[in-house]
Amino acid sequence: MRPGSKTLTSALRGCDVPAACGLGRLASVTLVAAVALLTWAHPLAKSKQIAQLTKLDQALTDRVNRGAQDDVRVIVRSAARDAIKQALAAHGDRIEADHDGIQAFTATVHAADVQPLATHPLVDSVSIDAIVQSHQSSANPVLATERVPDVWSAKAGATGAGVRVAVIDSGLEPTADLDMKRIAGFYDFTKGGVSAAPYDDYGHGTHVAGLIAGNGANSNGLYSGVAPSAKILAFKVLDGTGAGYTSNVIQAIDFIITNQKILNINIINLSLGHPIFESAATDPLVAEVNKAVQAGIIVVVAAGNYGKSQSTGLPGYGGITSPGNAPSAITVGAVDIHATVGRGDDTVPVYSSRGPTWYDAYAKPDLAAPGQSLVSVAALHSSLYAQYPDFRVVGKTGDVARYLRLSGTSMATAVASGTVALILDGAGGNKPYFTPNLVKAILQWSAIPIAGYDALTEGVGGLNAFGAFTFSKNINPTLPVGTQWLTASIAPATTIANVSLPWAQTVVWGNTVASGTLLSSNQTAWGQTVVWGNTVVWGNTVVWGNNVVWTNPSVWSSTVVWGNNLIGTSIDGTTVVWGNTNVTSSTVVWGNLVSVTGLSGSHVLTERQP
Repeated sequence: MRPGSKTLTSALRGCDVPAACGLGRLASVTLVAAVALLTWAHPLAKSKQIAQLTKLDQALTDRVNRGAQDDVRVIVRSAARDAIKQALAAHGDRIEADHDGIQAFTATVHAADVQPLATHPLVDSVSIDAIVQSHQSSANPVLATERVPDVWSAKAGATGAGVRVAVIDSGLEPTADLDMKRIAGFYDFTKGGVSAAPYDDYGHGTHVAGLIAGNGANSNGLYSGVAPSAKILAFKVLDGTGAGYTSNVIQAIDFIITNQKILNINIINLSLGHPIFESAATDPLVAEVNKAVQAGIIVVVAAGNYGKSQSTGLPGYGGITSPGNAPSAITVGAVDIHATVGRGDDTVPVYSSRGPTWYDAYAKPDLAAPGQSLVSVAALHSSLYAQYPDFRVVGKTGDVARYLRLSGTSMATAVASGTVALILDGAGGNKPYFTPNLVKAILQWSAIPIAGYDALTEGVGGLNAFGAFTFSKNINPTLPVGTQWLTASIAPATTIANVSLPWAQTVVWGNTVASGTLLSSNQTAWGQTVVWGNTVVWGNTVVWGNNVVWTNPSVWSSTVVWGNNLIGTSIDGTTVVWGNTNVTSSTVVWGNLVSVTGLSGSHVLTERQP
């Protein structure tokens, strides 16, 4: 036993049940706890490291096992966090932020303090404060200029009026397309969450916000967003390079939840993420997303841009990023519509991340949306605008280029968020009945499968905004649970470019694929109290693994990136490396189809953009 370890354990032993401990009692032991941390001088033997570090995520486990000596930012979850914080502070570690909503805090700690945290009985988990990155593709957009066609946006009768969307991103630069009248708030969490004049030094957030709610004023309406009457609240968490801390994202979401009665936000758009380092059950960013959904906010998240094998150039599986692995979120992959209205030539770009998710093997993405070469509002004072002049687009003859053409699951996520805004606009006074679960189910049910792709690539299919809007307008969500709520007969197909395209008529609910007539009536699952994926008895379900539910399971099973071909990030954090690595994690069983192995390797965060 190392010097100080007994002292640390003994000091907090009386509060092994945190609910029974008052704050004063916890505070009284912090000096002894601090001494214990200070006197923990030697690393454990490697055999004991692995056994005792189960509370660490993979990134921190790797740091400990390779003997990293530099300070590190961590997110600590503990019901007794006040005592743990005070002990760390007394030892010279720096407390960065509190996260009350998930009983956590962020701190910069000495390398030697990670192990005591990992073995402390009052600490639930310790995660690296990972660098989140925007999710526009590293591939240059093609030169074809694409807007979101009206048939996708389903604007007839809805424009997003009365809907408020939180864009947690790199900021927002006001423009005629999205002026101060429709910017309902700006909060800078790179500077502590201060309310400030809107700005965007990177440009990604402005582009995303324009896809959601730009009105096309600088292009005579040509480059308008999906919901041009929606209001945007911008939460800046990414810096001028498009990077930021996970803890800043958590703070922004917690601020939204805490102030929901004042902010009245309906949708959160997260076009960002970081590699998955742990199960969704312990991932602090996933926990915060789940809290937002439980509060009734619809959270739309990018799947990530890790779909391409760097060694072969071929599609690779398992690249979903956090918080795209949140079961409650609507996780969105990208579609290339090739500048056409018809769906017959739609493809999934190779960069779009595919499932299953690391550790948990969740089926993600939930669906895919247009995300390739989309034109939206530019932040003229941003680094993206300065560095990539070839991406600029002129909206009016004789004017300067006020738009940018970008690609990625970030853009697809914005299109999906705009579609949700249309659904909520159409709901009018019934907005509260359109819970996150119901909206997610409607989007999946009405999606149109993309020919040639499996369920780990496209989810249930491509976003069908017109179909989703039509379905939502033909239900009465106020009717009691167990009753039929359709107000009209709805043919489960949408005609696009004179072709009738059947809907997926599928909802992926946890480990089941639900179909049949489940959306024709109000069911418990669509309420606010049910967590997505929890046990619900459907009339007609298909269990993953027991049946071949994939379009072509041989496609993904032969190239899925598990076992000897794992996904990891390079030491310098600039690329995603696909290739052989040591297998040290436990095996996860994906249905009855394939056994897969958890993430291993070095993880210093993420691709560079664009």
